[in-house]
Amino acid sequence: MSRIGKMPIAIPSGVTISVAENNTVTVKGSKGELTRALPAMLTIKQENGQLTVERPNDEKETRALHGLTRSLLNNMVVGVTEGYTKTLEINGVGYRAAKQGKSLNLSLGYSHPVVMEDPEGITTEVKDNQIIVSGISKEAVGQYAAVIRAKRPPEPYKGKGIKYADEVIRRKVGKTGKK
Repeated sequence: MSRIGKMPIAIPSGVTISVAENNTVTVKGSKGELTRALPAMLTIKQENGQLTVERPNDEKETRALHGLTRSLLNNMVVGVTEGYTKTLEINGVGYRAAKQGKSLNLSLGYSHPVVMEDPEGITTEVKDNQIIVSGISKEAVGQYAAVIRAKRPPEPYKGKGIKYADEVIRRKVGKTGKK
């Protein structure tokens, strides 16, 4: 039995969950609403203020989807109650970020500024050398943070670039002169 898949999900007050045909789940909370189609072979039951995911058999594919489905449901519940944030740091001389309406302006040492529009449901905030990406969908927040980081990933010699706040960059020693 999947250790993650068999754990029940506690439904906080103010959150409503509805399961339509083909396991299309809609979760509504104080921060917004998320909808996702989950694998139809699994059964999603809602009882006593808890959500459980059950599988019909022990085939390899079903076992793999069991824990995944439970995690996706839990991420949806947490997203509509608390939301998700990712913090990025900008390091480097002349590297900066600025917010203009719904667009993020990045100066990353290129000959042109990099302008990115915030996707629907995602907000970005700039404080000093940090970019804070927040939203209710864990997947969308992580993806947008990765797209921003990819514009100038951190390099190992000077540590310049955009990195996650909790990321540790393994530094390398530069070249040495001949003697």
